[in-house]
Amino acid sequence: MSLLRNDLFLRACKRQYVERTPVWMMRQAGRYLPEYRAVRAKADFLTMVHTPELAAEVTIQPVDLIGVDAAIIFSDILVIPEAMGMQLIMEESRGPRFPEPIRSREQIEALPVADPEHHLRYVTDAIAMTKNHLRDRVPLIGFAGAPWTLAAYMVEGGGTKSFGAIKKMMLDEPESLLALLEKLALSVRYYLEAQIDAGADAVQIFDTWGGILAPDHFRKFSLDFLADIVAKMRSEGAPVIVFSKGANSTLRDIASIGADVIGVDWTVDLAEAKEVVGENVALQGNLDPAYLYASPERIRQEVRSILRKYGKGPGHVFNLGHGILPDVPPDHARAMVKAVKDESPLFHSRT
Repeated sequence: MSLLRNDLFLRACKRQYVERTPVWMMRQAGRYLPEYRAVRAKADFLTMVHTPELAAEVTIQPVDLIGVDAAIIFSDILVIPEAMGMQLIMEESRGPRFPEPIRSREQIEALPVADPEHHLRYVTDAIAMTKNHLRDRVPLIGFAGAPWTLAAYMVEGGGTKSFGAIKKMMLDEPESLLALLEKLALSVRYYLEAQIDAGADAVQIFDTWGGILAPDHFRKFSLDFLADIVAKMRSEGAPVIVFSKGANSTLRDIASIGADVIGVDWTVDLAEAKEVVGENVALQGNLDPAYLYASPERIRQEVRSILRKYGKGPGHVFNLGHGILPDVPPDHARAMVKAVKDESPLFHSRT
């Protein structure tokens, strides 16, 4: 394998020396870019996800247009439930929807473990194609949803504010929920391994709904399964990132499961997070995505503040605290990336 021309992201994930802080954004291949919208005008979202050529094209766009230090494959966390046989519908106004949500033990037992070779081949093909087109300019990140987050979507049937169905199952039928989470953990592990085999240089596990759980429930129904995936996954040295949005009271526990990098959202002070997790893991984050609506000058001030909070030393990957919002001006995203590149060398001097 040829060496990457820009490996800052990978070195930071491994807490090695870097000349400056690497930067990328969650949802960086998305609606805020006119070039993405031009591709999207020709195909619906799931068609783009299922078509390797289209997925590769929009994956690379932010590298060329915004200047980020890593690409992340264009896909969706809900491809795993779809690969397990659930019908997935994406509606522009309502978001993702499963018309037949999982509500019984019988439904759980009928679900197969997702087979990435047969049911998710379009993702691994997109990764291989993207790697070829990137020509070793920057690393490529693969990803999957965390078991708890996937289960929440599968049981609720889509997005929700109350999480009533999944929490009812958690409290009244915990063994059923644990059985579902076990299948999902196996599916996620196999899927991430397949992405690494296809050429992904790193992988991230998105636990979008981790923060809706009380700490004890988080440990039992989310963290234990994240730990199992990380411990058993054949990563071949590819860094593993775990991002559990809102689970800030359990950062120390998350840092103990063996992941290389812990993502943090914007509601936690980065200096405090660094103190909590210690020197065994890198940190990723954590600019509030809404700050990208501000002027470039104000964005630069916030970037500088976050860099200062992390301070000197290795192990910081600059990112937003969640995905970039769809109506952010692309020039503001570029301004954030440029600010990180301009301001961060001060914090990486060897002396």
